[in-house]
Amino acid sequence: MSETVMSTYGLVGYPLGHSLSPVMHNAAFKELGVDAIYDLFPMQKEALKDFFENLKREDSHIFGLNVTVPHKENVIPFLDSMDPFATKVGAVNTVVITNKRKLIGFNTDGPGFLTHLKESQFDPKDKRVAVIGAGGASRAIISVFCLLPERPYSIKIFDVDASRVAALMYDLSTRMDTKCVQVVTSIEDLNIELSDLLINATPVGMKEDDPILVKEDVLHANMMVYDLVYNPAETKLLKAARLKGAKTVNGLKMLYYQGVLAFQRWAEMELGQPVKDKMWQALETACYKK
Repeated sequence: MSETVMSTYGLVGYPLGHSLSPVMHNAAFKELGVDAIYDLFPMQKEALKDFFENLKREDSHIFGLNVTVPHKENVIPFLDSMDPFATKVGAVNTVVITNKRKLIGFNTDGPGFLTHLKESQFDPKDKRVAVIGAGGASRAIISVFCLLPERPYSIKIFDVDASRVAALMYDLSTRMDTKCVQVVTSIEDLNIELSDLLINATPVGMKEDDPILVKEDVLHANMMVYDLVYNPAETKLLKAARLKGAKTVNGLKMLYYQGVLAFQRWAEMELGQPVKDKMWQALETACYKK
């Protein structure tokens, strides 16, 4: 008799050494009593084609994937289909593999961010938003804002790489109404002093010697500052904003919510609160353990 192979889910990207996704998803499998494991699949772009072709084999034991940098756009050519939101965004962070081994792409980053924003009691309707960074996270966040029926009054975005932000906004403008988004050429032009929401969508803040990207005197009490960096829990930016009286949040809950939404896509069911609680506890413990 052949040995039964455990169902596998996992994360595709590079590098993956510090990913917290396994602890979150394996906690869910354990709580549900499901005989499955979540693993890491670090790979360069050149390896994607063979990897995704093998996923379509009937003997493959992989039934679902997350995708992270730098492959959220790179995987698209290997998918059989994408849901409407992922198509609009032009990036995929979740892949569902059907019983017939069809690969369907989803993006749970945008909805995960929006869920956390709602939990934080921030209503983006008619607000002034400032975004630093034009990577994959910005793509999802700006897309979800632009697709809201009641969207922000304005979104200003800055990236040190002018060509990167120009390419991002050109790409998005071909698939959605981006008239409320303005690309600016300097941090100062974000007009943070007039903003209701500041989002740091760059990795700056992860290292102890990282600078604060903005001048502290533009931060104010009538705003929320959302730093996608979650380790450390309070970056220099968040600390400066808190001392100015601003509401501050980090990105760990966005990671959690996008993970819950991804798991629900794979399972084709709503997760119960006890399972969600286990996922959050595992994530928080792994991130902030001493």
